[in-house]
Amino acid sequence: MKRFVEGVDRNQSTLFPESLEDWVHQDNPVRVIDAFVGELDLAALGFGGVDPAATGRPSYHPAVLLKLYVYGYLNRVQSSRRIEREAGCNVEVMWLTGRL
Repeated sequence: MKRFVEGVDRNQSTLFPESLEDWVHQDNPVRVIDAFVGELDLAALGFGGVDPAATGRPSYHPAVLLKLYVYGYLNRVQSSRRIEREAGCNVEVMWLTGRL
């Protein structure tokens, strides 16, 4: 008889997550950040790069970068390198940025 709860084998292939929407609760603050930034007129606020250039490498949309900045501010993540790390391992940030 086993007396401990056991985890899943790490070598087992899985689809994680099947949908990011399933992993971010409806009451999660990242949904507020997404809605807030989505309603802003970034061009009127003076953000550059809202209209992409015709040549060169495509850039990230300023709205996505603003979402990351606001997320970092609200969660006391001040370093851009730490925010980058969060984008790779935090499901909330993956949802917020669309897995960028």
